[in-house]
Amino acid sequence: MAGRIEDYALIGDMQTAALVCVDGTVDWLCLPRFDSPAVFAGLLGTEEHGFWRVGPAHREGTEPPRATRRRYRGDSLVLESEWDTGRGTVRVTDFMPPRDGAPQLVRIVEGVSGRVPMSSSLRMRFAYGQVTPWVHKVGDRTVAVAGPDSVWLDTDADTYGKDLTTYSEFTVGPGDRVAFTISWEASHKPQPSLPEPEVALANTLEFWNEWVDQCTYTGPYREAVVRSLITLKALTYAPTGGIVAAPTTSLPEDIGGVRNWDYRFTWLRDAAITLSSLLRTGYREEARAWREWLLRAVAGDPENLQIMYGIAGERELGENELHWLPGYENSSPVRIGNGAAHQLQLDVYGEVTEALHLGHMTGLARNDYASLLQLKLIRYLEKHWNEPDEGIWEVRGPRRHFVHSKVMAWVAVDRTVKLIESGEVDGPLERFRELRDEIHDDVCEKGYDRERNTFTQSYGSKELDASLLLIPQMGFLPPDDKRVIGTIEAIQRELSTEDGFVLRYPTSSSDASGEQNLDGLPGDEGAFLACSFWLADDLAMIGRVEEARRLFEKLLALRNDLGLLAEEWDPKRQRQVGNFPQAFSHVPLIDTALRLTAAGAFRA
Repeated sequence: MAGRIEDYALIGDMQTAALVCVDGTVDWLCLPRFDSPAVFAGLLGTEEHGFWRVGPAHREGTEPPRATRRRYRGDSLVLESEWDTGRGTVRVTDFMPPRDGAPQLVRIVEGVSGRVPMSSSLRMRFAYGQVTPWVHKVGDRTVAVAGPDSVWLDTDADTYGKDLTTYSEFTVGPGDRVAFTISWEASHKPQPSLPEPEVALANTLEFWNEWVDQCTYTGPYREAVVRSLITLKALTYAPTGGIVAAPTTSLPEDIGGVRNWDYRFTWLRDAAITLSSLLRTGYREEARAWREWLLRAVAGDPENLQIMYGIAGERELGENELHWLPGYENSSPVRIGNGAAHQLQLDVYGEVTEALHLGHMTGLARNDYASLLQLKLIRYLEKHWNEPDEGIWEVRGPRRHFVHSKVMAWVAVDRTVKLIESGEVDGPLERFRELRDEIHDDVCEKGYDRERNTFTQSYGSKELDASLLLIPQMGFLPPDDKRVIGTIEAIQRELSTEDGFVLRYPTSSSDASGEQNLDGLPGDEGAFLACSFWLADDLAMIGRVEEARRLFEKLLALRNDLGLLAEEWDPKRQRQVGNFPQAFSHVPLIDTALRLTAAGAFRA
């Protein structure tokens, strides 16, 4: 049985990632890429769908013991889990070396004290748990083969097969080290080279130490910021610069419900805000790589801009359901692909333009095609900004005139006006200034409820939307504007949980026709963590700095023991929900930490 979402640790090689449970079980791993079919899919099913457990031996039929403690080694993505048992203490070190050849997952068992009986149980199932491979020996190596995939197991420990699973049982004492490595290779190619686990460990630690040394943030929240930055780096697909929203699919927003989506793609919105956080903390190379990815993905067709692409820029992300997987805690369906890829979301133009603008402002080397792309995006918005769309939250109901979408359209035009004013590019300056004013006037006239002194989710609606918290952060209105303060206070009243966290929007509303789902989906969802960080930002901007700090530190307390956050927090179950770990949660954590540090909002 899969653990709670917060029971998992992330390890990865910046091309794919694995989730390791607190009991030493790898329940999720896609090979060779983030969006490849899973080799271990137990997270969304049962052990029959693939897993790899390494930990102290336990009686058959009993739950494997949870690690007594675990941590990342320093500022790295190398996981150390320790078990204190009746016979002694043992440590397992899990990591994926930054790739130079075949993708590898390495697990090193080390005796700390006493003599501890250990076991390894490896059940590989390809194609998201649907395909049982042929497992056999090739010399001293064990290989599992099915269709296009082969996975090779290397270890000095003795192994044996039973019930379509590869087992190893051994005992470690102080200083003993036993390594296990799995390596993926296309089945038609020669076998991958033999791994060198100890060398790989040293190189992996060196890589992460050197990367973290580039961080320019030195404030009081450095631990949380650095862990979030490492997580964002781990979600970057190194060969192309694309950034996945999360390494998982179908972890539910509503446990037992249908709000289960595949996040292993590059959302322009998520990637753009990730880029902004990396730039603000000193990471220009990632920003440059993402900009190059964007230019390749959009190519010469910005009029058909998608809201998301594959990690190499693929456009077709067709959505399908995996009927043989019961889903995390029976939350079905399990989906791969994402049907929202072709939605119209006008806010994306604003996020992309803002990212390009920030790159320019922070000294990223000029790229003429990036400036040309920005102008083409605005010319598209000239014709389409006043159309209804699906909005930032990808509603599966009818299109509406979402206020946040219009605000971000204004952002796109405003940043382009600034680009032209800087002399970096030629464009119709006066025409774009007039367009900027037209959008601004339209939003303030049609998206603002004067009786309640708040902006609303969409034109003519009464509902609120937490994305409105971005109005002052994007510079659409100043923080001291009464309409901004009124909106912040209305969201606090109407969209906050008892714990003070923020919902994205009301999922349902009662009217004369009865209960209706506003987003076109049944069920409910938890507090959206990004929105809660946005509230902390806004509170700091309007001078309620101490209140902002308290909310921020409550949000930090929701992280698991390794500093990781999913997409949402379920206030009823008091647990994390949604895909994990989620870039859209870690990015605003960084941004809020930077804002509060600048405001001096921390205890000495």
